[in-house]
Amino acid sequence: MPDPRPVALITGAASGIGRSEAIALARAGYDVVINYSQSERAAKETEQACADAGAATMLIKCDVSDEAGVRAMIAALEARFGRLDVLVNNAGITAPWKPKDLESLDLGDWDRVFAVNVRGMFQVTRAAVPLLRKAEKPCIVNTASIVGLRPGPQPLPYAASKAAVVSLTKTLAWNLGPQIRVNAVAPGWMEGDWMERMLGDKYADLMGKRARATPLKRCVTADDVAETMMSLVQGNRFVTGEVIVIDGGFAAST
Repeated sequence: MPDPRPVALITGAASGIGRSEAIALARAGYDVVINYSQSERAAKETEQACADAGAATMLIKCDVSDEAGVRAMIAALEARFGRLDVLVNNAGITAPWKPKDLESLDLGDWDRVFAVNVRGMFQVTRAAVPLLRKAEKPCIVNTASIVGLRPGPQPLPYAASKAAVVSLTKTLAWNLGPQIRVNAVAPGWMEGDWMERMLGDKYADLMGKRARATPLKRCVTADDVAETMMSLVQGNRFVTGEVIVIDGGFAAST
C-alpha cells in the first residue's frame, strides 16, 4: 500500500541547504529520502535529525550525474514508499580556479560541474516525473544561485551551471505544467562551510563586509533558504517557473 504521508526526495542532503530542507520537510509531516554522494557520516546525521522530527527516512547514495544510478534511486524510492510528492534538486559542486585567470580552470572540472549541477538535475527530474504526476499537488524546487543571475568572482563553470539551472527551471515549468510546478531559489552569499571553502582565510572579513552592505545586515543561512523552499512547496499554488532571490536585499540595493 502507498505511504499515506507525503514523500520528498532531496538530493545533496548531507549538509547545507539540503540538510536544512530535509529537516524542514520532516517537521512539516513529510517522509524524506536523503540522497548523498560522498559524505555518508553527514548524511546519516541528516537522516537522524529527520527521524527525530517524526519522518520515515531512506538514505540513498547516488551520484546524480550517473543516469543508471539515478534510475535505481527512483526505483528504490518507489519500492519503499510508493509515491513522490516533492523533489528538491539541491546536489551541486564547484571547481577550483583563480579569478580572472581563465587558464587556471581545468576543463575536466568544467565538465564535472556541468555533469552534476545541470545534467544531474535534469536526470533526477526526468526519472522522478512519472511518480510526481501521480501525486495530488506535486512540485519541484531547484537550488540555483545569485551567481546564475549576475556576475561575480565565483568559478566560471559554477556560475554558468547555475544560469543553466535558472533556464531549465523555467523550461521545465512550461513542459511539466499544469500537473507539476517547478521553481527555484537563488541564495546570495551564505554562511557556512561552502563559503568558508570558497573564501578561505578571508571568510570572516568578506562575509562581514557583505553583511554590512546588505539591507537586512546579515548573510543568508541554509535555514533561510529552506524556509523559502517550504513556502514554494506548501503554498504559492499559482507560482511556477520563478526564481526567488534570497539575499537579504543585497542584489536589489547594489
